[in-house]
Amino acid sequence: MQQKSIRQIVIVGGGTAGWMTAAALSNFIDPKHCQITLVESEQIGTVGVGEATIPHIRVFNQMLGIDEKDFLTQTQATFKLGIKFCGWGDQGQDYFHPFGAHGFEIDKLPFHQYWLHARNQGDTSALDDYSFSITAAKNNKFCFPDESSNSIYSSFSYAYHLDANLYAQYLRTYSEQRGVKRVTGLIAEVAKNATDGFVTSVILNDGQQIKGDLFIDCSGFRSLLINKALNVSFEDWSHWLPCNSAIAVPCETEGEPLAYTQSIAHDAGWQWQIPLQHRIGNGHVFCSEFMTKEQAQDILLNNLPAAPMAEPKQLHFKTGMHEKSWSKNCVAIGLSSGFLEPLESTSIYLIQLGIYKLMELLPDMHFSSVDEDEFNRVVKDEYLKVRDFLILHYKLSDPNKSPFWRYCHDMPIPDSLEQRMALFKETGYFSEYSAGLFLTPSWLSVFIGQGYFPDNIDPRVETLNFDAVSKQLQNMRHYLQQSVDAIPTHKNALNALLKGQAHSHSASLNLYGRR
Repeated sequence: MQQKSIRQIVIVGGGTAGWMTAAALSNFIDPKHCQITLVESEQIGTVGVGEATIPHIRVFNQMLGIDEKDFLTQTQATFKLGIKFCGWGDQGQDYFHPFGAHGFEIDKLPFHQYWLHARNQGDTSALDDYSFSITAAKNNKFCFPDESSNSIYSSFSYAYHLDANLYAQYLRTYSEQRGVKRVTGLIAEVAKNATDGFVTSVILNDGQQIKGDLFIDCSGFRSLLINKALNVSFEDWSHWLPCNSAIAVPCETEGEPLAYTQSIAHDAGWQWQIPLQHRIGNGHVFCSEFMTKEQAQDILLNNLPAAPMAEPKQLHFKTGMHEKSWSKNCVAIGLSSGFLEPLESTSIYLIQLGIYKLMELLPDMHFSSVDEDEFNRVVKDEYLKVRDFLILHYKLSDPNKSPFWRYCHDMPIPDSLEQRMALFKETGYFSEYSAGLFLTPSWLSVFIGQGYFPDNIDPRVETLNFDAVSKQLQNMRHYLQQSVDAIPTHKNALNALLKGQAHSHSASLNLYGRR
């Protein structure tokens, strides 16, 4: 009788992608029926850029049954309420992208329509003033979301800043306890079946041969299987997202850790600051066509919040993705599938997406082309959505800041993004995704934060009494500030949980949701 079920899964590469994949599959598959082997080399370092996350990582940890206190302790993590974009906004102003809504729906109309109406009448309050996430972040406060939909504390979500290397180590322990076999060594050769081109084994430098039925490529930018062995072509998006280099360095932490990531605009790119418990992660993402490595490093080192703790590390990358993330009996997850710069902290989310879809469509030995096509469709669709959202930040930039920003402002953009921008410009409304990462609050924060206002608003709002609307907005701001005043500081909330004096009571999440 012909074997139907997969008995051997080989994960090529460790790091965040490899060990997240191993942890999820070891939690999903009975080790008695399928052996999972992860091959990694200690000679190859991890990229280590993705230290800021979005709320979906909590979905992943909950799925694995990971205790939040243990996770925070082992990964030196802090809480994150959103991203502060410094110098990206209209006329170089700062703005926030929060993990939560702005205001509340009034009479079944979106809140931002009321705020736009008030603004047109001379109201000077900022959109940020109506976000619990932003107000808490600005005051460096934190609490866990409330499950009650009637509570203002249910209007936001949160993520983490974490040490990606420690997270990978944490998940390695988790995986090995559940039967995952770890093999160390450099891969010298990938063997394929002469008939159908399927991968049959990977051969290490020492001659060791590791056979498998399903191979998962988590080899990062090298894409050892999906590209080098199976020759899947790469779709280059660098003409839309031109940054191609980064310099990263940790520095000491001083004072209380912030409850948000910072993205600071510079002449040919931007700088990240990610506060952990034990250090601050820093990096400068830039375009080498507009700035030298030496210039980029000087900008980074001159803008560190404290003393550096190591020598700067340089990375090179190309934005884009492979035409297929699943080909034959190989599935690429993480950087081996595609790369989108860490501007919106989406790297770990895209790893999650691939893992979830693989678990949903886990093949048998027949490797159905229907499953393969569906996996590729879903993964590419999400990469395209994230790509467009990242491009938006650059497209709305001030062209007078530098030649780099002028290029970004003037560049042609994908039709899909142009349509979304045109709709908002005309009506102040959004074309909603049926599924996807960045929903209305995210797009709204960037549109408004970078000075892209609609020409028209909902006519139903314009018929309302302005004094009544203004009073309602004032009361909303007052209530929101009172609510933030009543919660602990980020540091105290974090310490309370680490000491076992507080418990997370946040509502459950789903992959595409904000809660």
